[in-house]
Amino acid sequence: MGDIENFVRSIPKVELHCHLFGSVRRDTFADLVQRERAPIGEDEIAAFYTRGSKPVGVLRVLRALDRHLVRRPDDLHRLTVEYLEDAAAHEVRYAEFFWNPTGTARDSGIPYPVAVSAIVRGIRDAERRFGIVGRLVPSIDREGTPAEALEMVRWVAGCRTDEVVGIGIDYREVDRPPELFAEAYAEARRAGLRTTAHAGEFGMPWTHVQTALDLLQVDRVDHGYTVVDAPDFAARCAERGTVFTVVPTNSYYLRTLAPERWALDHPIRRMPALGLRVHPNTDDPTLHHVTPTGAWLKMVRDFGFGLDDLRGFMHNGIDGAWIDEGTRARWRREWTAEFDTLRAVA
Repeated sequence: MGDIENFVRSIPKVELHCHLFGSVRRDTFADLVQRERAPIGEDEIAAFYTRGSKPVGVLRVLRALDRHLVRRPDDLHRLTVEYLEDAAAHEVRYAEFFWNPTGTARDSGIPYPVAVSAIVRGIRDAERRFGIVGRLVPSIDREGTPAEALEMVRWVAGCRTDEVVGIGIDYREVDRPPELFAEAYAEARRAGLRTTAHAGEFGMPWTHVQTALDLLQVDRVDHGYTVVDAPDFAARCAERGTVFTVVPTNSYYLRTLAPERWALDHPIRRMPALGLRVHPNTDDPTLHHVTPTGAWLKMVRDFGFGLDDLRGFMHNGIDGAWIDEGTRARWRREWTAEFDTLRAVA
């Protein structure tokens, strides 16, 4: 094949694993720092947006936005439109993205109904301007308490809108196992919300993935890499067709694996061989220095997958998306034809 990068950019995509605050443009971040006169210097901003061979975590950037920078509903609208604009430029047709309402309410002082209204307005504006369909996944702050998680789910259930399709859970997994939040997930299921969870991301035991699926009863898994440590359980996941939203630029493995072994030893490389359904995503695109095109390219260049694999990953994304069955069937049909046409002329 000739220009693999152009081909990968052109194929239709969904994105199911991206954090709104992890997509903030550097210029936007700097604008907000200047406006709020926040205690964040130029060197610190530069550090936030540096992606070295041993990248630091991104949580400090996400927390800085809540604590110092996001102060108005229009800030959330701006971040939403900019993220969806950037994604649409890489043929992302549909995006489900995460946002932490607990931090926004607690630290930014913007109540959930006001905040979600601003984000939904951004979703609608972006669809009108760029043709991309956006959907919001409010997420439990797993560094918070189970009571805060339950409160957040009740905010979502009590303020329904079509653009909010389910809940997730994110931030550091260490010492915060999924079972801590079982009550919140049960409440979400009772409210008819779809569910996902970050599990098996920070080298945590594969049992975190098992708990997310069996106790929390999530519809899909974000990351889930340590499932490869339990082949029998991985076979169960394969049988049930669980979709794993993986991140080729995952910073945990970039930090902990030797540079010459990183791509060879990353669990993503092994997951499809176990029958697992994976789908590549950006996670925190501006902080990871990756685009949707870049994430998909890494599946080819770093992990050795071929075009047939990419076609399957595209199907996994469509099947993992929280959309109605009619739309799913139509996208599968239309996008497969588009993929095959692009492949034939590439």
